[in-house]
Amino acid sequence: MTEKLKIDSIKNIVELDGVEKHFGGIAALDGVSAQIREGEFFSLLGPSGCGKTTLLRLIAGFEQPTKGNIAIDGFQMHGVEANERPTNMVFQSYAIFPHLNVEENVGYGLKRLNLGKDETARRVNEMLKLVDLENYNKRPAHALSGGQRQRVALARSLIMKPKVLLLDEPLSSLDKNLREQMQVELRHLQRTVGITFILVTHDQEEALTMSDRIAVMFEGKIVQIASPQELYSRPKSKRVASFIGVMNFIEGQLLKDGGQVTTVDVGILGNVNVNPDQIPIPLNPGPVIISIRPEMLTLLFEDRDSTEYEISGVILESTYYGDMTYYNVQINGLKSPLTISMRNTAGRRVLGDGESARVGWGAESLVILKNSEV
Repeated sequence: MTEKLKIDSIKNIVELDGVEKHFGGIAALDGVSAQIREGEFFSLLGPSGCGKTTLLRLIAGFEQPTKGNIAIDGFQMHGVEANERPTNMVFQSYAIFPHLNVEENVGYGLKRLNLGKDETARRVNEMLKLVDLENYNKRPAHALSGGQRQRVALARSLIMKPKVLLLDEPLSSLDKNLREQMQVELRHLQRTVGITFILVTHDQEEALTMSDRIAVMFEGKIVQIASPQELYSRPKSKRVASFIGVMNFIEGQLLKDGGQVTTVDVGILGNVNVNPDQIPIPLNPGPVIISIRPEMLTLLFEDRDSTEYEISGVILESTYYGDMTYYNVQINGLKSPLTISMRNTAGRRVLGDGESARVGWGAESLVILKNSEV
């Protein structure tokens, strides 16, 4: 009860109510509704063309909705220009002025506030310290690395003290190592300043790593909003499950609903009982999709190894990633091979193609989904 009261008391800083956006005869957004909480790191995740950047631009005020309402901090934004909204935006390209140095870029927006020279310098230096660019004041924009340009763009946006910071795939142009480093830094920065960040990304790992909550979007609609843990472990549809990480799917039958325990037929794997939380949406008895993550399956290497359930298979292919090895294992009676991930520990050998394998799993690892793509 304490946790519920705590969550319920959090203010919604952005409220979207039936938002639609049409470009000619094309619906880029189709009835989007959501509440984004004050102080949270919220991500809009989806494939290219799903409408996530369009939604970000509507919140920013660069576009106006065809239908529906957007409120920020309790005020309706209909007709409110972008420069009058309590938001700021970091673009994918960073949009740093190439003819200005670092402190001039960061302090550019302060000009309209008519601050004194000393106060401007104080705020600029405060922001540069926050993004770990102390003593870079006079560095020309063209002499900055990709990561440094991103920090300058963040400092320039944050110096205006917006209530919501909008980020349009700001890490997409960075190499893998720098992108991972900046994910940690950006999350730390958000916690430090305590304002709402709304991130647009198509990178599932990035969203899972950085977010308090994630909205998954397909074809102009939000199909699920949840915490990273809930989204990964309890997706509400096959499409969401497929988009977030890797998932195995097995055709099955929901046999009967016994209240606290539901029996499902997992085909060649037999009948198992599952708990209500393993069925994210209500389902009637009949055909269902049984889903299970690769890490929830295990290969049993030793004779003494055992799990709740076990079945035999053959290794079709193994892919070594250093810390992990991914196996495709064919099980007689299943249409598709199972993908299994195993951590490479000291003394554990990597099985080769064609080797026999014992596959172990537990009933609590299953998620039961509607027998459809959506």
